Amino acid sequence: MSLKSYTCVCLLFCSVFLVALAGCLGLVMRGVAQGNSGPVVIVNFDVPVDPGSSGFFSRAVNYAMGQGASAIVIEMNTPGGLLSDMLSIVTSINQTVIPTYTFVEPNGLAASAGSYIAMATNGIYMAPGSEIGPSTPIVVGGTDLEQNHTQAAMLNTMLALAEKWGRNSTDAFNMVQADEAFTANQAVSDHLVDGLANSLSDVITRIGLSGRQQITLSESLYDEFVSALSDPTLDGILILLGIVAIVLDFYHPTIILSIAGVLGIAMGLIGAEVIGASFLGYLILAIAAVLIVLELKLGHGFAMMAGVALGAFGIFYLAQGLNYSPSPITDVTELELFLVVMAGVVAGLYFRWIIGPIMHRGKLTGPEAILGKTGMAVTDLKPDGEVRVGGIVWRAKSIQGDIQKGELVRVKSLEDLVLKVEKCDQEPSTQTKK
Repeated sequence: MSLKSYTCVCLLFCSVFLVALAGCLGLVMRGVAQGNSGPVVIVNFDVPVDPGSSGFFSRAVNYAMGQGASAIVIEMNTPGGLLSDMLSIVTSINQTVIPTYTFVEPNGLAASAGSYIAMATNGIYMAPGSEIGPSTPIVVGGTDLEQNHTQAAMLNTMLALAEKWGRNSTDAFNMVQADEAFTANQAVSDHLVDGLANSLSDVITRIGLSGRQQITLSESLYDEFVSALSDPTLDGILILLGIVAIVLDFYHPTIILSIAGVLGIAMGLIGAEVIGASFLGYLILAIAAVLIVLELKLGHGFAMMAGVALGAFGIFYLAQGLNYSPSPITDVTELELFLVVMAGVVAGLYFRWIIGPIMHRGKLTGPEAILGKTGMAVTDLKPDGEVRVGGIVWRAKSIQGDIQKGELVRVKSLEDLVLKVEKCDQEPSTQTKK
């Protein structure tokens, strides 16, 4: 290759390189300019940490990126929730290039799983009366080994987040290992968080973004629905009461209870699947359902009571093995399960005192119930005519010669709504007399 050709190739290569570099610089500058002038996206996180809120947060981050937001501010007041969804939210924060901040609102909480989310953000600001922590994870019904493994993993996560942003590792350690919580003043004094702020506007001013457009995002109805179904206690109650409603509807002239029961069971199963409820909880609820359905045959109420009581244990065990912070089993949960058992007792007594007698009486109101009863001929039977039995006038046919009007008869059989009768000398019951 000649020197001239070599020089042309080099110039061409340099030109392409400079054009590409200029294009990249242009994209970077546009991104910076857009980031500097973009809106502030406010994420209203006044919700538990669960599949509904984690899905909502992921969409909020995507929306902020699409808008070229200059910052994301999480306005937080959460009691915590599922660790799996907390980790999902922390991952969303770590993967976005948009600076993310947490504002714990006045008298609000960044508790349990919420404290990890706050610790993952670029800055944490707390209002007077707010708290952060405690952060100890709970393996519901887990062994000591499972609890220790989960706690060690969450401790490492918390310490890594604290060290990333230069926060107090000792306090972060104590939130997880000693289940400690800190007030706003304590957290600021210990440099666990970045400062005090009286309001959201104070936070935006402190991060240098005052005057920017603010876009507030909150959970949609769908997110709220998913969040509601992420409660294992509610899921179990929906399943159990749905079964009871369907069984009760067998003795009522409506399908309303059946429809409500099917919907309750479906929503409960969907919610239990979303959170990954334990197989043991499903199994106990299935056995409880068998007992409740068995009441249709027995009718004494005890199977209903036993089924609902067993179902309450199934509800409790739905959460077994799930990782939470804090534990979902509280005094309120125990009260809810007690009320479920009381509802089962009421349903059992309803079967025993109302439906049961109807079931047993129903066995005596069919065609067999009239056999052997006595009545009176209201017309001559030669051999056909009419008789009154049990206060009802029936078409009848004599099977032993003619029967005169007013004579007593005994029912031998019933065919095609015609009584086959014979003459008898026994006095009819008072209800058969005119």
